[in-house]
Amino acid sequence: MGTAFALVVGLTSTASADPVEARGADIAAIDWKSCPELAEVECGTLRLPVDWAEPRGEKFDLAVARRKATNPANRIGVLLINPGGPGGSGVNFALGANRYFSTAVQERFDIIGFDPRGVARSRPVTCSVDVLQRQPSIHPTDQAGFDALARYNRELAADCRERTGPMYDHADTIGVTDDIDALRRSLGERKINYYGVSYGTLIGQQYAERYGRDIRAMVIDSTMDHSLDTRRFAESEARTAEDSFTEFVKWCDRTTSCALHGRDVTRFWDDLLAKADRGEVTAPGDPTREITADDIIGAAFSAFYGPDWQPLAAFLLDLAAGTATPRAFAPVTAENPFPAVFCQDWAIRVKNHREFSTLVHRARQIAPHMRGSALGHSAVAGCVGLPEKVNNPQHRLDIDHAPEILMLNALHDPATGYEWAVTANRQSRDTTVLLTYEGWGHGVYDRSECTRGKTDSYLIDRRVPRHGTRCAAVEPPTTTARATGTAQLPAGPKPGLPGWLG
Repeated sequence: MGTAFALVVGLTSTASADPVEARGADIAAIDWKSCPELAEVECGTLRLPVDWAEPRGEKFDLAVARRKATNPANRIGVLLINPGGPGGSGVNFALGANRYFSTAVQERFDIIGFDPRGVARSRPVTCSVDVLQRQPSIHPTDQAGFDALARYNRELAADCRERTGPMYDHADTIGVTDDIDALRRSLGERKINYYGVSYGTLIGQQYAERYGRDIRAMVIDSTMDHSLDTRRFAESEARTAEDSFTEFVKWCDRTTSCALHGRDVTRFWDDLLAKADRGEVTAPGDPTREITADDIIGAAFSAFYGPDWQPLAAFLLDLAAGTATPRAFAPVTAENPFPAVFCQDWAIRVKNHREFSTLVHRARQIAPHMRGSALGHSAVAGCVGLPEKVNNPQHRLDIDHAPEILMLNALHDPATGYEWAVTANRQSRDTTVLLTYEGWGHGVYDRSECTRGKTDSYLIDRRVPRHGTRCAAVEPPTTTARATGTAQLPAGPKPGLPGWLG
């Protein structure tokens, strides 16, 4: 679910057609063939408009993958899935869905993943690696540095737009919801079931707002709060990052197998970051490359997704001693959908260095050990200097015509803080029920028999848990697939840092 170490009110969207108008486009059936990656899964494409406001304009091919229900006689329907991101591949999620969803879910649903517009196989947002590698510091110390960051972000946007074409300006989540409904119609389904994790919950929320009558059941796991303004976004991300650090420290204190057990973990951490600030921490196997405090914080933040506490503690101890095993840092790649999606979904803009430094100072007050949130800070910095008008600005969640939707969230999630789920649930109290996992990490479905069982019962039998239902925490294992690097997920706002991915 994780990766190893690695209220603006009154704004409206004008970029996408009204959902009723979007239904007018001609939608063809998908020509299914065995996927080249895995023959047991079917793949195909669906030809759709780049801009739903102009359904007869330029088209792109939406990549789709399908795992047919293993018990066709008892098939309920389709389960569309999305792993988050922005930038996660739903096709890849479907290819591996047999290792994620329970046997019961696989028996009853055709599991269908798609690469959202602008991602992977669906006309990906593509940028110059050279430009991506020229990014200036996202921690400007003065107005000149802030201006340099703003100029760079505009240069990058122009480069990506030139290489990607019109899709760059239409990769927002509103367009994705229209694509999903076109996919529903292409599949011949009257209603869909949906499971989205992390950023995929924003897709689910907005599909429910616009196409609620076309939903049979929906699970949104690790919930985004799309009502946050810039200040509350940065502060809430800082709170949840610091909470995850605090939980790591508590785990080391109570767990004898933690490599830092018996130490003052908080002091050890602060001392290690201070050494990095002085340039005294170098890359394993390469003493010429300094490891920065940001590198260490990013590695820890990534490990909190698992949570991969055991290998994190060992890594930090070895890093401090200069004996850490060399590890591969994520390379910069040309595909870079994060800013094209996030900066069109969120009107998060900072006007000058004074405003920026105020945000940073407050985030560091809230999260002194994590120095704010690596994810939140990178996301805000990535939108500096871009146009204030966006396709899909924030608003309170407003779902009117959907069935009851199941929300899942961990109490100690490093990326989508529990307070986000509480707020989203409060805003949609008549149509959502929040199930709380009392443990740690990002993504809830497969945490325990409780979380999986209650989710499966909802999906299969539409048995909705009571408001206030909670599932007990399960202590994380001492070794995980994520810790050994077998779980590979796309990067978030910068290489090595996960985004809102499940």
